[in-house]
Amino acid sequence: MKGKAYLVGAGPGDPELLTLKALKILQSADVVLHDDLISAEILALAPPTAFIQNVGKRCGQKHITQDEINSRLVSLASSGLQVVRLKGGDPFIFGRGGEEIAALRQHGIAFEIVPGVTAALGAAAAAEIPLTQREVSSALVFLTGHGLDENTDDSWRGFAASGATLVIYMPGPDYEGTALRLFDAGMKENTPCALISRATSPHQQVYHTTVGELRSAPRLPAPTLLVVGEVTALGHYASLRLEIELQSTQQEYVALVGQRSIAPDPDARQEQERQA
Repeated sequence: MKGKAYLVGAGPGDPELLTLKALKILQSADVVLHDDLISAEILALAPPTAFIQNVGKRCGQKHITQDEINSRLVSLASSGLQVVRLKGGDPFIFGRGGEEIAALRQHGIAFEIVPGVTAALGAAAAAEIPLTQREVSSALVFLTGHGLDENTDDSWRGFAASGATLVIYMPGPDYEGTALRLFDAGMKENTPCALISRATSPHQQVYHTTVGELRSAPRLPAPTLLVVGEVTALGHYASLRLEIELQSTQQEYVALVGQRSIAPDPDARQEQERQA
């Protein structure tokens, strides 16, 4: 039997966001080489006889080099095994999928790409942030914060000037540096943004702020995404709604959205009405 390699997108974290094709291939795998952040729930879908190995890279710490991963893919598939290279999100969005298929092509190894829900889409949906919105943002740009020094100021300046929604993968803990880079690119201080941590998982956290206040944001656990643009304010209203539903009437909700603060104390409001 000829071996084959599959580059499979595992989605943003929630096992239920795995595609049917990804599930089918994972369940028939002989070997699973997975990223560091693939959840135990997803790995449990592989056959109990499958050999499973973590080949991921996280926060700059590498268990194995990319060349070693490429070599392992080629070697295992050449021996007749069905090899699943399981990647977070989508294999071709900051996933080095292109480097891996280049190695497979070079050695004549059959392969297949199985797309996944990329982290930006899963995170935005979970945080109720529409990445595009008529009359607000008609363009969407994916950037990586990893290795910021390798990017030029001019590249970010063009994106900021376009008015597009920016989704920055792997922004890292240097929020101040990211904010300065956005300022240098022409982004206004009052531009809304949102940090989304561990999207679609039970441990998801969303923190709404602005580019000007980003440096003061809490350092959320990886993986994180930074969404920048006016559309993030729509997700902010959703967060306010969830907060006020625990204690509010419809009148208090309107006051909260209008003022971005909790409605005034009812006794104080009654006193104001008597004085009027």
